[in-house]
Amino acid sequence: VTAVMFTVITLYHTFSIPKPADDKTVAASGGETLGGEFVHAFVTFFKKPGALIAIVFMLLYRLPEAFLLKMVNPFLLSSAANGGLALSTSTVGIVYGTIGVLALTIGGIIGGMAASKWGLKKSLWPMAACMTLPCLTFVYLSMAMPHNLVIISTCVAIEQFGYGFGFTAYMLFMMYFSEGEFKTSHYAICTAFMALSMMIPGAFAGYLQEMMGYEGFFWMVIVCCLGTVAVTKLIKVDPEYGKN
Repeated sequence: VTAVMFTVITLYHTFSIPKPADDKTVAASGGETLGGEFVHAFVTFFKKPGALIAIVFMLLYRLPEAFLLKMVNPFLLSSAANGGLALSTSTVGIVYGTIGVLALTIGGIIGGMAASKWGLKKSLWPMAACMTLPCLTFVYLSMAMPHNLVIISTCVAIEQFGYGFGFTAYMLFMMYFSEGEFKTSHYAICTAFMALSMMIPGAFAGYLQEMMGYEGFFWMVIVCCLGTVAVTKLIKVDPEYGKN
């Protein structure tokens, strides 16, 4: 039933969503071959002004969150003897899977509204701050080891709200950097770097936590926030971009 429902929704949107005038096939845009267009789009991405800084931004802006996200569930589930909060699986589902997701969604919505009003450039630093500072909530949780679900849920909600709000800047920057002749292809390349920015830190998160313990690991996450600050300072953005 669900599959049929989503198939119907997909077909509806396929025909109902308006298409921009520059949304053309390779043949319509004068491309020689699909392979040639792919290579050309790939090469032009790396030739764009500020490409290196943009790639560094895409890889490091979410560095604290990339480490943190991998260890949130293990931390909430681990026993107190191992430095965790010893929550049950069902409780974690409520705290992180429900309250956390709601906070993340609200943060993203408010982030979009803020960017629409002030533009990406003015929103960038507040969003970077919201991406990093709420990570302190997990430092607190690892040190205080509270049993009160209200406190735990509040900390998770604050962190997820901050991530949702801060991630808006990341998405807008990818759209901004992708502007140009091959914006669809360039945006796809940006999403590849977005995935890579989570995969690489995530691959080492477990090893680092085993070496440092949860408290030490979360302090390391705070240190990684310096990477977010550094790359935010490096990028240049059109002051009018993102405003409605």
